[in-house]
Amino acid sequence: MRDTPRSAFPHIAALPTRWMDNDSYGHVNNVNYYSFFDTAVNRYLIDRGVLDIHQDEIVGFVVETGCSYFSSLSFPDVVHVGVRVAKLGNSSVRYEIALYRNDEPMPAAAGHFVHVYVHRPSGKPVPIPETTRAVLQPLLQPLL
Repeated sequence: MRDTPRSAFPHIAALPTRWMDNDSYGHVNNVNYYSFFDTAVNRYLIDRGVLDIHQDEIVGFVVETGCSYFSSLSFPDVVHVGVRVAKLGNSSVRYEIALYRNDEPMPAAAGHFVHVYVHRPSGKPVPIPETTRAVLQPLLQPLL
């Protein structure tokens, strides 16, 4: 996904970096990239009314992640997070995500994560709720 332009993503979220994101090498530490992934996806779900992190009994648990790094991010950059759905299964969804530094056309990093929907009290997988599926459908693009 190194050469994937922003236009390949149906949803873009702008997230500012923070002073504390920088590590001793002067760039955003790698663990924060996963936070950008998680924040952009969950903000999308919350804003569309299909995720209440405090009340919902059915939630998505992250079961797989991966990230490739191409160039550095650093405070005070603004990270533009491209989000798309590569696979929408019965109880799981695979997101593809790319991080764009400021106005740069190609990603600084790209990766994926997989949510498995579970009944929170039991921890057992369940089908993705239809309301959530409807919100994810516009992000669906074939797996690359």
